[in-house]
Amino acid sequence: MGKEQLQQAIEKVVERGNKAFIPYIMAGDPDLSHLKEQLLFLEKAGATAVELGIPFSDPVADGPTIQDAGQRALESGATVKKLMTALASCREEVSIPIVLMTYINPLFKYGLSQFFKDCQTAGVDGIIIPDVPLEQRPLIEEHMNQTDLALIQLVTLTSPDHRIERLAKASEGFLYAVTVTGITGARSAVSENLESFIYSLKKHSSVPVMAGFGISTPEQVKEISSLGDGVIVGSRIVDLMHQGKREEITQLIEAAVGTPASRQ
Repeated sequence: MGKEQLQQAIEKVVERGNKAFIPYIMAGDPDLSHLKEQLLFLEKAGATAVELGIPFSDPVADGPTIQDAGQRALESGATVKKLMTALASCREEVSIPIVLMTYINPLFKYGLSQFFKDCQTAGVDGIIIPDVPLEQRPLIEEHMNQTDLALIQLVTLTSPDHRIERLAKASEGFLYAVTVTGITGARSAVSENLESFIYSLKKHSSVPVMAGFGISTPEQVKEISSLGDGVIVGSRIVDLMHQGKREEITQLIEAAVGTPASRQ
């Protein structure tokens, strides 16, 4: 597992004529005993990979839905160490790539060297750390370089061209295109600048371009995924998982990757 497997998983779906779909869930919501079943459900539903959030008390990039999920996870006793143990115990049964989304504070508290070692042991393929900008990458680079994890970069609608080029070259596994200006959460409409934005990213990136933030309906999944290589859906997935509306999650995934018959 690792950066190559993550990139190849996305490319394989695109080569088939469909688009990749990465759902985000919060680890430990409602508690970590559900993690294996949640991951296996998402894999069976057609998810290309899973983005797994680490609960944190001050998630600056996240809106109310994911904040609430993180709070539920923390209240259930979820910790980074327990998450690593839970992942390692089910990793042989879950075959799709897993990307962790976290912030730098929990990593410092855990110990950077130990965190990346445990990620490798637990079968993590990539990591997203939104509060570590490109300039601060040396903070973690020494530890990252001892693993095969992808360090995924986020690029926003307000990023200037010269920064887009740097971020695109630095990103591993895939490049994360943030489709809204602001925090995570469902939106009723998408930016009119999105097409030119993703076109610019595709021009500079040697890895797939996945679009995320604010995507909440099958129609938005189809519209936005058509511009790049696929989509990441977070708040809506978290909400539907919390409500037990699994069929609606499957419909969102199939809007990108197609039905089981079309994936043969």
